[in-house]
Amino acid sequence: MAQGGPHTAAKFAAVALMWGSSFLFIRVAVEGISPAQLALGRLVVGAAVLTTIMLLTGRRWPRERRTLGHLTVLALVLCVVPFLLFAWAGQHIPSGLSSIYNATTPVMTLLISLVALPQERLTAVRAAALALAAAGVVVIAAPWTLVTEPGGDHFLLGQLAALGATTCYGAGYVYMRRYLAGSGYDAVTVSATQIGIAALIMVLLAPFVATDPVALDGAIVASVVALGALSTGVAYIWNFDVVRAWGATLASTVTYLTPVVGVVLGVVVLGETFTLNQPLGALLVIVGILVGQGHLRLPRERALEPGVERPRAAHGEES
Repeated sequence: MAQGGPHTAAKFAAVALMWGSSFLFIRVAVEGISPAQLALGRLVVGAAVLTTIMLLTGRRWPRERRTLGHLTVLALVLCVVPFLLFAWAGQHIPSGLSSIYNATTPVMTLLISLVALPQERLTAVRAAALALAAAGVVVIAAPWTLVTEPGGDHFLLGQLAALGATTCYGAGYVYMRRYLAGSGYDAVTVSATQIGIAALIMVLLAPFVATDPVALDGAIVASVVALGALSTGVAYIWNFDVVRAWGATLASTVTYLTPVVGVVLGVVVLGETFTLNQPLGALLVIVGILVGQGHLRLPRERALEPGVERPRAAHGEES
């Protein structure tokens, strides 16, 4: 068993459950509040939880202008914009489908790193990985069914919004790797600071974008609190503990479990329709991720260099 024992395994399972259930909470919350109000509530609660952890553990807040500037960019790209996009998508597509699209984050990270990082190259293996993942996205989206879907335009736009959110995640992780890798701050401090900045941004925007009427009930309030305290708060800390105990490669497999949790919860709790193209497309995306990260080698690649073990590709951060 990997280092860390059963406590680490329990944290890993809890992170998969919290991140996988995020899309169920989003779907429930947008029944009574707007996407902007949901993003505001989620970020304020998450910032409160992480600030409390910072105070209890005596961590030092970043003060360097350069670091704070980079964290402000991350607050926008990793928090404000994708939270708004996923919340808007939650009004128009099933929660399980949103969770499947969230699993494309590593693919987006790879694609953006090829453009933004000079040391990254588009090899034949990476090209094949991106082609597989792209095919998976097409299968998930099932554009051939849109002509028979009521309100099909919103259904397509909801899927595009979810892909826009994961594109933001990919851009944010590449930006973080390029500008904050050597900052000297741990994941808890980085997360607390960027989410705190994101919450402040949403508070400033709220008078302009979060003024819709609200219809609160216990389920909606609980969903907002769960999104903020668990998915945006505790999950970040526990995921960091798993990475530290197991390493980034093994910890990253949470990416493959969250859509399973999301789809199951959507079907069982919300009665969402389960279609065969969704798991088939998700499987293609996951195979593309495994190929792109060097965990799965193509037959032609193995045939070209028999007996030679290649170094694994560097693993990007996960969403």
